[in-house]
Order: sequence, then structure tokens, then C-alpha cells
Amino acid sequence: MTLPIVKRYLIAFEQYKWAGLSTFMLALGVSGAVAMILEPPETPPYTASGILTYQNPPVLFSETGQSIRERGQQLNEGMLLQPRVIESVMTKVAVTPKELKDNLKVTVKEAEDNQPSYIQVRFSDPSRERAVEIVNVMMKEMVEQSRLINTQQLRDIIDTVTTRLEPVEQELRQAEKALEEYDKREGATLLAIESGVLPEAIVGNQKQQQNTQIQLDTLTAQIQSLQSRLGLNADQAYVSQALTADPIIAQLRVQLYQIESQLALLRQDYRDEHPQVAALIKQKQAAERQLQARASEVLGGDGIAAPLRQANQIRVDSSLDPARQQLAQNLMTLQTQKETLQQQLENLKKIEVDLRETYRTLPNKQLEKQRLEQELAYKRALYDKMKAQLVDSQAAEAETVSSLKVAQEGYASDVEIPEAISMALILAGGGLAGVLGGAVLIFVLGMLSGKFYTWEEIKGALQEREVPLLGLLPNVMFFEESFQEMPLLLKPHSPYLEYYEKVRSNLQRSGEKPARVVLITSAGELEGKTFCAYNLAIATARAGKRTLLIEGDLRSPSRVESLKLAPEPLSGTEPLHYYGDANNCIRLVPDVENLYVIPSPGPVRQAATVLESSEMKRLLNEVRYRFDMVIIDVPSLSANNDALTLEPSTDGMVLVARPSYTLSGQLGEFAEELTEIDEDEDSTKYRPRLLGAIINGADIEVEWFEEPIEENLIPIHSTTSQRTLPAQSYPVAQLPPKVKR
Repeated sequence: MTLPIVKRYLIAFEQYKWAGLSTFMLALGVSGAVAMILEPPETPPYTASGILTYQNPPVLFSETGQSIRERGQQLNEGMLLQPRVIESVMTKVAVTPKELKDNLKVTVKEAEDNQPSYIQVRFSDPSRERAVEIVNVMMKEMVEQSRLINTQQLRDIIDTVTTRLEPVEQELRQAEKALEEYDKREGATLLAIESGVLPEAIVGNQKQQQNTQIQLDTLTAQIQSLQSRLGLNADQAYVSQALTADPIIAQLRVQLYQIESQLALLRQDYRDEHPQVAALIKQKQAAERQLQARASEVLGGDGIAAPLRQANQIRVDSSLDPARQQLAQNLMTLQTQKETLQQQLENLKKIEVDLRETYRTLPNKQLEKQRLEQELAYKRALYDKMKAQLVDSQAAEAETVSSLKVAQEGYASDVEIPEAISMALILAGGGLAGVLGGAVLIFVLGMLSGKFYTWEEIKGALQEREVPLLGLLPNVMFFEESFQEMPLLLKPHSPYLEYYEKVRSNLQRSGEKPARVVLITSAGELEGKTFCAYNLAIATARAGKRTLLIEGDLRSPSRVESLKLAPEPLSGTEPLHYYGDANNCIRLVPDVENLYVIPSPGPVRQAATVLESSEMKRLLNEVRYRFDMVIIDVPSLSANNDALTLEPSTDGMVLVARPSYTLSGQLGEFAEELTEIDEDEDSTKYRPRLLGAIINGADIEVEWFEEPIEENLIPIHSTTSQRTLPAQSYPVAQLPPKVKR
């Protein structure tokens, strides 16, 4: 028996043999190229070597020149082998760029063990004289390149400083202008605090407020004395004085007094209804209204805003004698002076607040001035520094020389001729490495594909996740002249029947009670679920069970033509009406007894809506009691959720897996999702039921019997992707009377 890992490798080899062959050819080609490269040259190469050391300028008066000298001692190969150096060497010596690239080597040796750093230049060439000449010319050009680098660095410094100096000078002038404007705007305030004028103003304001308050207190005492003597406040005194001084009010008061005297005499003899008494009362009322109107005119500006006062109160208020009138006049004068002083006191307080606010914000103004002065100092220092740098760089321009000098001219020593390496040995080693590399690459690609390559791997994965294995289905072989698309078991003596019988019997024993409505699905595509569903339905029907096959894949066309049935042409237009009448949608298969099928109306739009409809649920509930076994072929779990939508109306689902097509991660994810029980999850929540799994396309031997073995066999993979049958017309068998309601 072949080991699973060997079987897996053989399958991976079949798929990735071209990658392994490419690896072998690549290794063989590389070994051949290496063999050709390692062949010794026909003439011995001479390696000329020369040494450059760093030199110090004689005298340096500028700091920039010292900095340039230090930078000049940090050269590398890339800085020395500039295009100018290469072109100059090529012009002076007949050498090609490829020769320089392959044979020239420049090494920068750092200082160590008290030995100074240096640069070694080497060149290999079959001619000793040519190698020495090229090394000497290269060293001279490197010395010149070092001088150009130093000069260019100095010019870069001068250009950078010159470019930056102008905006720095502008920023300096702006800082000076900002400080000048601030002095113009806040200089007087700062000078006031520095000279002590502002504190004196605050103290003087406080003294003035005290004097004003004393005057207010004096006036308040005088006003209170006058109010106690008059029995009136300032407002009442104003009213009484104004009413008393008015001659019209005085006349009306006299008139009212006369009318009241006459009324008093007449009322001694007559009642108020007497004509004379009534006339006097009307005259009194008219006089009182005139009195009120006049009082309003006197007090409120022609009576528009004057308050309405009673006549008796007006007569009382207008009865001041001359002495009291004088007191009222004094009271009003003092009140006016008091209000003036109060307003003056309020103004002084506001002035004090402003002075104190100015005094409080003075530190911020001083800090702002200091900030402007510091900013000006910084910009002036930067400008002075850049100006000094420019002068120093211009002085260093005359001191710039090369940082390198030739310490040792080029010299080429004798060399030994190397022995040749056998090309055959190199090719043999490359071929062996290519074989091993190709084998490893094929194995790695097979591992990284993420697929199961043998049915043993699928079985192990199912056992690891405690998924029951319902059976193994072998890889299918058809005789050429009897080739058919689907299904496989239409012939009553097919050698594959016993494998589906095993699956059927194991399916009946799964669970607490035999499953009657089963979903056939898979984790991914091309795993043979439709092929298995058709043949399992045929095997169940041949076992004497009344079997119904439902094509639940509403997203694909029907495959009932393989059963010699024609799909209903109008079922796709009204799928709900189609599934609503079980007697019309169930079709009898003519060549297989006890087998019925509900063809798919697909492809239809909104397939999920049809599967979730009440018509579909009633259909599944009805066929459960009309048939011994109902097998539903649904799309894969990775394609959509149709299987999970129909599963609650069934007894569970069966997963179909197939070597070389089933992804290990995909199968494991769905298997764990359907079998794993979460202790924290609500126990009342519905979980899909997984009855088991079928391994399709296993490489197991099939015993052929009662069938003549032909020479030409065509291997057919059990997939759902099939060729279309030739157009034929088949009789449509109706549901027998015994299953009709």
C-alpha cells in the first residue's frame, strides 16, 4: 500500500512537474554559466596596485578650510569613481567601461594599529605595462577629483550662505521694524510706569474719590434734615412746590372751597337729589377734573406722561406756605448736587479701573517688548554668523587643494596560472542541485496550495473534528461507447452501486432516528456534490425506497435531462407557484423505479427569497411524509447561504469532499462551525446539524463484474461541471396516483 505522503507527493508532482523541471533547467543553466566563468583565462592576468594617502594643506587661516580638509579625508569609492574620472581615464588610456567595471577595484582602508588610512587602487589586465599605466592614470584623476570635490563643497557653502543671507537680512529688518512700532504704540505707557506717573495717578484718583464721598455724606445729612422738617422726600417736595406755584391750581382750589361751603349749607336742608345740590356736586366734580388735568399738565408735560393723582391729594400737595416752599426749593437743590457728585464718583471709579487695568497689563507689555528684543537679537546674531561664514568661506577658497596624494606608483607583481576546474563536475553538481531543488519546490508548492491531495488526509481531518465518515466513493471510470454525463448508476449492475449503498446505509444509522430529508452540499466548488446527490438518490430508489431528488440549486440550470426528463419551461417565470403545487412539480424518472425528482426552475433571480418562502417550507413538510427518502442538492457553503436556509426544514446536511479540490482551511472552518458547541451560547438557539461527510473521487480499486471490460477507459472526475447532452425529447412521466392527494 502506498504511503499517504508518497501519494500526496505524486499528485503534487503531476500538477507542478513543469515548475520542478524549470528549477532543474535553471540550476543546470546556472552551473553551466558558473563553469564557463570559472574557466581560467588563456593568458595570466597581472594585477597592478597603487596607494593614495591623505595630505594636509600647508597653512590654513579659515575655519571653513579646516572643515573641508576633514571632509576630504572621508572619501569612498563612489565619490572617487565619478563619471568624469572614468571618462578621463578612458580618453587617456584605451580601455572600455566593461574592462574598468570588471577589473578595477578601489579599496578604502581605515586607520588601525597606529597606521594611517589610505586608498588602494588595483587593476587586472593581461598586459603588465597596461595595468600599471591604467593604475597611475586612475590615481592622478582621483587626486584631481578630490580637489574638485573640495572646491565644489566650498562653492556649495558659499552659494548656500549667499542664497540664505538675503531672506535672513529681510527678517532682521522686519524684527527691527516690529520693535520700533511697538515702542511707538506702547512706549508712553511703559515710560509712565517707569517714571512713577501711573501709580501717582491711581493714588490721586483714590483721594479724589474720598473727597467726593465726604461731600456726598454731607449732602445726604442736609437732605435728611430737610426731609424730616418738611415731611417730604425730594420727589414729593418737587411735586408740592410745582403745584403750589401754579396760579390756575390755586384758583381751582379756591373755587372748590367755595363750592364745598355752599354744599355744606344746602345739605343741612336738602338731600343730594335736590336740583341745587346736584348742580353744585356736578360743579365740584368738574372742578376736580380740571384740577387733576392741570396737575397732570404741570407735573408730566401737558398731561401725557403725568401720573393720575386724586383731587384731594393735589389740594394737599399744593398747599405749601412760602417758608415751606423755600425749604422744598433747598431740598431739590441739594438733591441735584448729590446726584451730580454721585455721577462724578462713578466716573472716578471707572477711571480707577482703567488705570489699574493698564497697570495690571503692564508686565505683559514689558514681556512682549523683551520678546521682540530677544527675537531681534537672535536674528541679528544669525545674520552676523552667516555674514562671518561667507567671509570665512571666501577666504578658504584660496586655500583649497586636493586631500589626496600619490604615495606609491602603480606596480604589478608576477602571478601564478590557476588550474582549470572540470566543467563536467560543475554541470553534474548543478544537475544534482536542480533535481533536489525541483523536488523540494514541488513538495513546498503542494503544501502551500492548501488542498487535500489524498482521501487519507481528508479522513484524518474529519476524524480530528469528530465528523462521521459516511463512505468513500471511488474515482469514476466509464466505458467509451457507454459514456454518459450523469448519473452513474442508471445501469442496474454498475460496479459503483455498492459504494453508494454503503453511504445510504450509514446515513440511515446516523443520528437518533433515520434521516428522511437530507441536504447534500460541499465546502467549495467542483467537489462532486451534485454527482453524489444524483447517484445516492438512484441507489436509494433501487433499494426499494420511494425517493425524491430535489434540485435545490436555483442559481444554476436543471440537470434532469441526464435522467431523460425535460425541465418545465415555465417554472422559472413563477417559481413560487411552481413549488406551491407539489403534484405538478414532482416528476417520475422513467428508467429508475421509485425515483422522483423536482427539477430546478433556475436560474432564477432572488433564489434566497424562493428558498425562504412559505411555499418551499410547505413542500418540504409535505414530501417528508410522502417519500421514504428526500435528497436535496444545494450549492456549496462557500458560494452562498442556501444550504443553511433550507437546513432547518431537513434532518441535517452531508458534506462532500474531494481530493485535489477540497481546501483544508475551508473544510475545517465549516466543519468546526457545524460541530463545535459553545458552552456560553444560548441552548435554545438553533444550530445546523451535520450528519456526516462523503469523500468523493478516492483512488480505491473497483471490482468490475457483469460488464465487459473495454480497452479504452476514460477517467471522469465526479464534478458538477458536465457537458450538455444532445437535444432530445423525452416523455414526461406524471406522479403516480398512489402518491397524489
